[in-house]
Amino acid sequence: MTDRELVEKAKAGDQSAFEQLVLDNQNKVYSLALRLVGDREEAADLAQEAFVKAWQGLASFQGESSFATWVYRLTTNVCIDHLRKKKRREGVEAVVSLDDTDSGWAEPVDRESDPQRLLERSERGQALARGLDRLPDWQRQVLVLRELSGLSYQEIGEKLDIDMGTVKSRIARARLNLRKILLEDGNFFGYGPSKPSKDKTEGG
Repeated sequence: MTDRELVEKAKAGDQSAFEQLVLDNQNKVYSLALRLVGDREEAADLAQEAFVKAWQGLASFQGESSFATWVYRLTTNVCIDHLRKKKRREGVEAVVSLDDTDSGWAEPVDRESDPQRLLERSERGQALARGLDRLPDWQRQVLVLRELSGLSYQEIGEKLDIDMGTVKSRIARARLNLRKILLEDGNFFGYGPSKPSKDKTEGG
């Protein structure tokens, strides 16, 4: 049975169909949450919360994207809400310089494709996953939001409550550090800079 068929059955009240959707996506949702919050227990709780929101909001899901893409967006929102609350309690990290140049990462994801695909491509995906895990939390978060969740710079700024310049700076620093980590591990794949976004609000 396809995801679309499962979604339609779940919308009609078939809980077993929704349970299958959860089973099909739970590992990827947990992985995304873990890379955003950096804590296994918190990630498990937030992944569960995202699926609860998916069940509650299923009637509003129009199927314009895949169920996976939709639930990843829900997961991102849940995690960002959690990080905002945590940020208020713990304060923020030091401001990053805007001097960093863009360095090599793969192209931003197609928003209609699987946001986790970069982390599932055999050896390369595993190397990227290890590299992400070695980044500081604030660098890993913005890179995951940009490259895996597919958010624009403006959306990231709104979700993290930071200005556009800071978003660009953090992403540039994160890409640079990830490239260094991959080079140190002998796992650099010759990525060029991401293609400029079509979103005019991102400065070209």
